Amino acid sequence: MTTDHEAVRELLGAWAVGALMPGDERTVAPHLADCEPCAAEATRLRATVRHLDGPPPADSGPAPADRGLALALRTRPAASRTAPHAAPYAAAVAGLQALLGELEESGAWGTPVVHDWNVHDTMAHLLAADEPLAVRLGLRGPGPCDGADGTPWRVAWAARTESVLARERARTPAQTVASWESQAAALLSCPEAYDPELAGRATMLMGARLPVADHFLVRAFEAWVHSDDIGRALDIPVPAPRTPHLWQLVRLAVRILDLALGSKAPAVALTLAGEGGEVSWILGGGGAEPVRAELVLDPVDFCLLMGGRVSPAGVAKGISGSEAAAQQILTRAASLAWL
Repeated sequence: MTTDHEAVRELLGAWAVGALMPGDERTVAPHLADCEPCAAEATRLRATVRHLDGPPPADSGPAPADRGLALALRTRPAASRTAPHAAPYAAAVAGLQALLGELEESGAWGTPVVHDWNVHDTMAHLLAADEPLAVRLGLRGPGPCDGADGTPWRVAWAARTESVLARERARTPAQTVASWESQAAALLSCPEAYDPELAGRATMLMGARLPVADHFLVRAFEAWVHSDDIGRALDIPVPAPRTPHLWQLVRLAVRILDLALGSKAPAVALTLAGEGGEVSWILGGGGAEPVRAELVLDPVDFCLLMGGRVSPAGVAKGISGSEAAAQQILTRAASLAWL
């Protein structure tokens, strides 16, 4: 009789080349998160596939240190197989996998990255950060720090990260990455990643009641920001999200910022201008107050501001009208960072 463990091991080859059927992915991913021998074997097989693929063809593009990253970012096959709301997350996951491939030879897992985390810790944090959505979609059971007891979400968020960090520091970086990859793959193979109607239902995560589709965008946002953190630490340039994906993240961030400002904030015209065009919104004021200022930002800078990676004082900006009104928008945007 074939056990679940044996059945999963028979599927690891297909998993390594990204050829699992969605139903099989829902079986394999949770198993890899809990089974260290299978996770280690999966990591070995994935490394073998990368080796057999060989180096990217020589061209006049990026420097050798980041050619593999650039190639993976151009191909990113998972992004085309998901619905539009999940495509940015698929692309961010593929980009981070390519970036991590650069560490396999250097072994720079202990490099300081952000907060008091090194590269290994940052991946453990991402594993923890994706867990609430995985739990909500039935891909795994709830953990001890999911805030179900009424704990404020930021407190639960920090506790979850600390719990997972403590667990993952006792494992190897390869095991942590394998668990993160399997959980990300499970999210990208679940029905909600393919069906906009299923992803349209709202659920409460991270203190915000949003459609599941928007929570996929939040996952993309965090994966990209932490990829950028790791890239900066290793001196490997990490590109911004593809233009259509970037604007999906921007529009979500603007909606969240507008909700956070409420009607009592002075009305400000926020214009984001960069690759892909120029879009303006009126934030604050409750729709009745005259516009007090215009604030112009680059869309990437706006996302980094919302992610806590640039400060209101340090972000490049153009302001006309009331400096105080524009500053209130910048300060509120920075205060929403949780990364």
